[in-house]
Amino acid sequence: MFPSSSNLRLASRKRRFAAFVIDHFLFTVILVSFIFLVIGTDFTNKEDTAKSAISILASASVGILIYLFKDCIKGNSQGKWLLGIAVRDEHDPHHIPAYYKLFLRNVFLLIWPLEAIILASSNEKKRLGDKATNAIVVQQNKKPKLLPIISIIVVTFISFFTFIIFFIAGALKNSDSYKISIAEIEQNKAIIEETGGIVEYGIFPSGSISTRNGEGEADLKISVKGKLKDVKVRVNLTKSAEENWKVVNIEYHPEN
Repeated sequence: MFPSSSNLRLASRKRRFAAFVIDHFLFTVILVSFIFLVIGTDFTNKEDTAKSAISILASASVGILIYLFKDCIKGNSQGKWLLGIAVRDEHDPHHIPAYYKLFLRNVFLLIWPLEAIILASSNEKKRLGDKATNAIVVQQNKKPKLLPIISIIVVTFISFFTFIIFFIAGALKNSDSYKISIAEIEQNKAIIEETGGIVEYGIFPSGSISTRNGEGEADLKISVKGKLKDVKVRVNLTKSAEENWKVVNIEYHPEN
């Protein structure tokens, strides 16, 4: 497989699978975050679902295109760098394949289940993408960078989870149903009396909003901070195709 002057060896299947999982995890987090940023926190108010679908499809396509170029920096992706492996030319293990070959090699990842089966069963430790571009994956470091691997995964997960929480809260607050709920709460004498006067609202409302063909239902839970007491308010709303959101039920209870 290697020229006699080479002291490199093929990367193990375990490292290659682990690198793929890390790459896929990071890519999924970045892609989902990018799509959310594209559609914006006011997506619940948009009635043109076709336009939103096109935006999601376009952003997903851009993300996938970037993913296919993931090995173009010295034959390394983030996962490969962490696992100490890299893509090299089969005929010269010290040479990095051309960009177009690295891209073409990753196009085959679009059928990754088949690629995984072929890699697991190949005596040459090659998948279809490797065979099509005369590429190999070599081991550069003896030990994977375990501390950076754990750190990156933990930081990425926490950052993504935090981003999702703030995005959902922002989407709920930007929705017309939330704004109408706030207006209803501020006119509700029972809630004003119970709280001793409304001071502010919680940062993270919760609930659900469902719309289709101009019609919708919403179930929102909003924390109301009062001068004397804090309460949790639950508001149910409906929407018809011709009208705006309407409150059909509102109830509250003291926060624990």
